[in-house]
Amino acid sequence: MFDEEPRPRASRRLEPAALAEWAENELRAYIEDLKAEIARAEQAIAARSHQRAAADAFFRKVE
Repeated sequence: MFDEEPRPRASRRLEPAALAEWAENELRAYIEDLKAEIARAEQAIAARSHQRAAADAFFRKVE
C-alpha cells in the first residue's frame, strides 16, 4: 500500500502550441479540447469543495 511510487504530476503550465502552422479546423478542435479539459478541472474543483464542505460539517463543533 505504501510501497507505491507517487504518480508524476503534470506540469502546472501548458506548453504553447505552434498555432501559426495549424489550419482553422485544427484550431477549432484544439479550442474544444481545451474547453473539455477546463470543464474536467472545474468538476474536480467542485468535487473537492463538496468533500471539504461535508468534512467541515461532520467535524463542526456543536455548541
